[in-house]
Amino acid sequence: MKILVIIHEYPPVGGGGGQVAKDICTGLVQRGHAVTLMTSHYKDLPHEETQEGVRLVRISSLRTEPYRAGLITMGAFVLAGLWHGRRLIREFQPDVIHVHFAVPAGPVAWALSRFKRIPYVLTAHLGDVPGGTPEKTDGWFHWVYPFTHTVWRRAAQVVAVSDFTRSLARKHYPVDVQVIPNGVDLASIQCDRDESGSLPRIIFAGRFMRQKNPLRLVEVLARLKHLDWTCVMVGDGPLRGEVEAAIAEAGLASRFTLTGWITPPEVLDWFDHSNILFMPSRSEGLPVVGVQAIAKGLAVVCSRIGGFLDIVADGTNGYMLDPDDVPGFAEALSRLLTDEAHLRDFQQASMIQARRFDLPLIVKQYEEIFEKVVKDSRS
Repeated sequence: MKILVIIHEYPPVGGGGGQVAKDICTGLVQRGHAVTLMTSHYKDLPHEETQEGVRLVRISSLRTEPYRAGLITMGAFVLAGLWHGRRLIREFQPDVIHVHFAVPAGPVAWALSRFKRIPYVLTAHLGDVPGGTPEKTDGWFHWVYPFTHTVWRRAAQVVAVSDFTRSLARKHYPVDVQVIPNGVDLASIQCDRDESGSLPRIIFAGRFMRQKNPLRLVEVLARLKHLDWTCVMVGDGPLRGEVEAAIAEAGLASRFTLTGWITPPEVLDWFDHSNILFMPSRSEGLPVVGVQAIAKGLAVVCSRIGGFLDIVADGTNGYMLDPDDVPGFAEALSRLLTDEAHLRDFQQASMIQARRFDLPLIVKQYEEIFEKVVKDSRS
């Protein structure tokens, strides 16, 4: 098959959704399919290149930050995507279009689908579902919501990355939604850690924004000054200054490392040298960092929300609490930090849990959907 993929952010730009798209595309190429992907251009990245067999076409969309795309940037992506997409359709002649995120890439896929009667499959990641990430969907998303129904309704198949994302989508869009979780290539993500003599390390990975709740992490760890630990916060975003100020005010500057925005391979390297993933998020689809973390053998302390319900077995490989339960988070972390055997049991359980998300299984599910959609469109 020839598959055209459309997504507004792709590594090294963007967050987990882009990494998901990359993994699926690479897996499809390995299975013998031709994949061209259209995404946003950023700074000095090449406008066209091939990575691991995937042809990347980056289009100008006024993107100025690697971790955030505002309303103007998304609008520019739609306009540029319509122009460049028509050219790609003529050149590549895809059998199917795979679009990630109903907003902003969804309208591009819908228009290109009508242009040449090519079916498209939509993958929803939560941030494109009303109510999924309130700081977006309760703000500017409110104005574009009326125009999203056609994108969902006209998709040959809709996929959600978690049961939570599916249930939320179904409240707003009466369409069939199949759940395919985000995956990781377990064969390439082997954990090789040397922790002899090192302090337990807690890690946070994500955008510094309200949805991810990074200030809660600092508040919780300020209660655990008496215990041995270090913490690394991977990512960047609008709350970076507030996070740094909170760390300084708590007198914890020597125990925190803030890496800024780094590449996915660098994130995985930090996981190799960490023990506990701490994510007090307020909303999540199926967090890629969560799947990667359990594959790397990290115990998880997180909010009892969304996609974390799919990757954490509470009391077995992690603890799940309310996003505002500061004492509860502190107690959960304390148990893991003070009982080495308990922590090791959780870490082993995480690696077992990760087998459900092995990337080849995920790619095969997408392949089966694409094949069915193409067959149905031709008949």
